[in-house]
Amino acid sequence: MNTTYRPSGGGYAMTPVVKNLLIINVLAFIVPNFILPGLNLEYILGLNYGFQYLKPWQFITYMFLHANFSHLLFNMLALWMFGTVIEQTLGSRRFLYFYLVCGIGAALIQLIVLYLMVPVNAGPITTIGASGSVFGLLFAFGYLYPNMNIYFYFLLPIKAKYFVVFYALLELYLGIKANEGDNVAHFAHLGGMLFAFILLKVWKTPRRLY
Repeated sequence: MNTTYRPSGGGYAMTPVVKNLLIINVLAFIVPNFILPGLNLEYILGLNYGFQYLKPWQFITYMFLHANFSHLLFNMLALWMFGTVIEQTLGSRRFLYFYLVCGIGAALIQLIVLYLMVPVNAGPITTIGASGSVFGLLFAFGYLYPNMNIYFYFLLPIKAKYFVVFYALLELYLGIKANEGDNVAHFAHLGGMLFAFILLKVWKTPRRLY
């Protein structure tokens, strides 16, 4: 994915919060996989479903862990691409708050869906990844810059508003379909989008409709 937007002449220059988030996510992947192999951070820091497993800090720490390199790569690519624009739009402090609230909101929706579908004593069921926050950033880009182009697979230009609608409907479909073996938290993605919408509405963030 790529966009044609070049905010304030700065293009995709790394913004400070995005840079620090990238560093934290990469370190959280490198340490248990290469420096201290066998260290199980998921049980301690992942979002664990089940009252006896869930801890308060997991609502934040889970979003810095990733299952594999491709999971990390795609989330960090999207964080850089969309996060850079949104941080320049909101400002660094508000952007960090936005990112974390989208991630926490995604966690809440994920736990609610699991509670409705899975007995609480069936756990632990662990959710990890920055996808909830990243989908919040994707929604924010489509909401604030609806007519900007996103290049799907770097080739096909799609207006951001249509791209967001497509992904929202796809995640809803995949979440409802719930194929066996699908370990993607689709409703967490939708939760990130929902909380992004709520925040942008509460803040009355102006949209760029040109």
